Amino acid sequence: MARAFQYKPKFVDIRVRPPSAEEAAQTDDVYALKPGERACDHPGCRVAATARAPKSRDMLNEHYWFCQPHAAEYNRNWNFFAGMSEGEIRQRQAQSAAGDRPTWQFKASKFSREAAAAAHGFGRGQGFADPFNMFGNGGGAASAANAPERRRLGKLERNALADLDLDEDADAAKIRTRYTELVKRCHPDANGGDRSAEHKLQRVIKAYQLLKKSKLA
Repeated sequence: MARAFQYKPKFVDIRVRPPSAEEAAQTDDVYALKPGERACDHPGCRVAATARAPKSRDMLNEHYWFCQPHAAEYNRNWNFFAGMSEGEIRQRQAQSAAGDRPTWQFKASKFSREAAAAAHGFGRGQGFADPFNMFGNGGGAASAANAPERRRLGKLERNALADLDLDEDADAAKIRTRYTELVKRCHPDANGGDRSAEHKLQRVIKAYQLLKKSKLA
């Protein structure tokens, strides 16, 4: 009877290179911060911070930086009204309900296309119907009949004239004068840092180029 089969592995000595001292130091420090990361502000925590929380109700723009577990713990213990009396709490709640934040006007900049075109058109009695001459612009059926016939313009030309805050009957000299005026007013060196003026300047230049191409300027 033949002997039982015995498995003999081909390789019996598998060796692994031991890590170097530098690799061992990096492996041991599992809390090492990567470039650009900051440590958690919780005392004794070495984990990278991933969330921020305000320091107090009087310093809402200054923050602590925490890891996720410590941020959750900080939020659970956060009390906005800590240290305030009952009267102060009720007063603060009443102010919040009424809206104690500063407000601002929903008004376009004076350099915007809509505001300038509306103001210019209203002052001249253009851009709206006034059949009873309520605004004293000489409107009505009689003036409409005697008004000179306006030239026909395409949509692009009308929009270009509106960008220059001009009427549809503006001639070439008036277009060039208004273009020069708006470029000086909206230039970055003269607009006082108003970003809307920069967009206005781009529209003015584009509108003038279109009117020149259309033989209107």
